[in-house]
Amino acid sequence: MLLAEPRDGVPDVVDTGVGFDSALAELKSADGPIAADAERASGYRYSHQDYLIQIKRVGTSIFLFDVPALLADGADLSRLTTEMPGEQWILHDASQDLPGFADIGIRPASLFDTEFAARFLGLPHVDLSSCTENFLGLRLAKEHAAADWSYRPLPREWRNYAALDVELLLQLREKMAQALRKAGKADWGRAEFAHILSTGLSGVDTPKEPWRHTSRIGALGSDRRALSIVRKLWTTRDHIAQSLDIAPTLLLKDSTIIRVAQLKPRNARQFAAVPELSQRVRLHTGTAQDKMFERYAPIQRKIKSRVWKQAVLDALHEPRSQWPTVSPPQSHERTAVPRSMKYWRVHQPQRYARLEEAKQSIEAIARRVRIPSDLLLRPRILRSYFWSDDPDSDVDSFLEAKGVRDWQRRLVDESLKRVIMEKLPSE
Repeated sequence: MLLAEPRDGVPDVVDTGVGFDSALAELKSADGPIAADAERASGYRYSHQDYLIQIKRVGTSIFLFDVPALLADGADLSRLTTEMPGEQWILHDASQDLPGFADIGIRPASLFDTEFAARFLGLPHVDLSSCTENFLGLRLAKEHAAADWSYRPLPREWRNYAALDVELLLQLREKMAQALRKAGKADWGRAEFAHILSTGLSGVDTPKEPWRHTSRIGALGSDRRALSIVRKLWTTRDHIAQSLDIAPTLLLKDSTIIRVAQLKPRNARQFAAVPELSQRVRLHTGTAQDKMFERYAPIQRKIKSRVWKQAVLDALHEPRSQWPTVSPPQSHERTAVPRSMKYWRVHQPQRYARLEEAKQSIEAIARRVRIPSDLLLRPRILRSYFWSDDPDSDVDSFLEAKGVRDWQRRLVDESLKRVIMEKLPSE
């Protein structure tokens, strides 16, 4: 059955300090968990801030808080947690929303993540609409996931979409909590929710060299001069995008950056071979998104092609000593440990054999307790252990140091421990 709009109708937006005070008073008068969600403008704006926060409790209305308007009016959004302390917040895929909450002072004391619970319970599809259909027999009308939530005023259909995100979260949480208890996974779930909450509120790690995450940068191989062009174009684009609060890819596509780096144009004729440098980015989806993208055309037109051309020429004139290395500095485990199983198999066959045996043990345990194997132990942690040469490394202390929770360590039985604790001979 399709749920087309909330039971009490589509709410208006709360966008004044007075309205916020009134909404907070109603929320405080209610009991029980707090259903919440947030909307951003990814793909349109540079900022990852929340533009809308939706909240509901049992017996209250659904409130749609216009974050920029409320902040501009002096509202203190942290009061949503400081004046309702200790309450559990219900979010779907909380890792997406918690960093934005933390930025404006919203710091829940307890969490129930319905998306994670769905994965824990083995659901084949874990989007919110699939979860509500599975547990409540109701599908949600979800048609505006890619909307530009920075746009004002918010159309009625967008407000409807946003309100539906929290309309059923309270009932869904009850059904899922029962399912977790029945499966004997309630304690495990609480541990994971606490971990998600702590991690999410601590913020998002920024890569040391974010330009290296340009799409398809691997196509450049070991061409350091090309990497220098990517770095210069990426940083130029990022600086402009931040100053104009527009998504970087609406100024210059990653694919264009890579193409320019491959061609290394130096004169007008060579630059003409990359017409994208002289054209504003046009994204065509065949949906209502196209109109949203068109709103950014005036900003896009402000950036002239000479900006990109000069960035390329600056990069080409960099001395070799300043060119970036082919590989980033390996100061972090995730970059230091190879992910390629082919590399392991060819260059470290003994480590590879033990890693494969350990993976099989993990998968067997995961099947027995009916959870995805990556929720039992993340593959990168296994890889990290077998790449380590520390002869004194104890499996329990190693896993604990990597943030593996107690319930996970208890499930890693003795057969797996024996695999992990067999030390490799010198290679």
